[in-house]
Amino acid sequence: MKERLLGPEEMERYIEELFPPDPDLRRVLEGIRERGMPEISVPTGYGRLLTLLVAMSGARQVLEIGALGGYSGICLARGLGPQGRLTSLELLPEYAELAAAQLEAAGFGGRTEYRVGDAGRSLEALKAEGRRFGFFFIDADKGGYPRYLDAAIELAEPGAVIVADNTLLRGRVADPARTGPSVLAMREFNRRLAEDPRLAGTLLPAYDGLAVMRVIG
Repeated sequence: MKERLLGPEEMERYIEELFPPDPDLRRVLEGIRERGMPEISVPTGYGRLLTLLVAMSGARQVLEIGALGGYSGICLARGLGPQGRLTSLELLPEYAELAAAQLEAAGFGGRTEYRVGDAGRSLEALKAEGRRFGFFFIDADKGGYPRYLDAAIELAEPGAVIVADNTLLRGRVADPARTGPSVLAMREFNRRLAEDPRLAGTLLPAYDGLAVMRVIG
């Protein structure tokens, strides 16, 4: 009899069940659900990866584009050293308020800064202020990904790491019949990752796809 191979979702569930429940992250998910917010936080496996990548990068300044309820913010902050700081951009005030409260409850309130409003304008303001970052996490409106990548490269310290979630759009990016604005924008983002001489990176296919890249020039 032919052996049945487990599918991606079963493997993801197996990996997630290996790790004990995380009270801080569980509280974030409960807060999101109670407020009727979209339940689209970064997957638990990638959340742990964010913590590891921030720690390994040695970044002291992290920029997050898209805060939602604070799940990814906690994961990013956990990777920072004692002098590290997280700056988070969020369009909606109520989302930023919840995220800030969750980071405070997790012990990172004094090391986080939230900027509310259009991310494009916030990125321009950071550039005008001369800010530089060693790590970026992009998880916002998918149509804006190419623009956010350009901004990250401009704001990057030498060797900075850029990570972005949902880069496969549930497989739609690989379907030639799909031509919606978000799909086209994400295809452009992924193409840039592969071809831009200033970047070295890859796409991880688990969950909904994760781009990981380093600014090299």
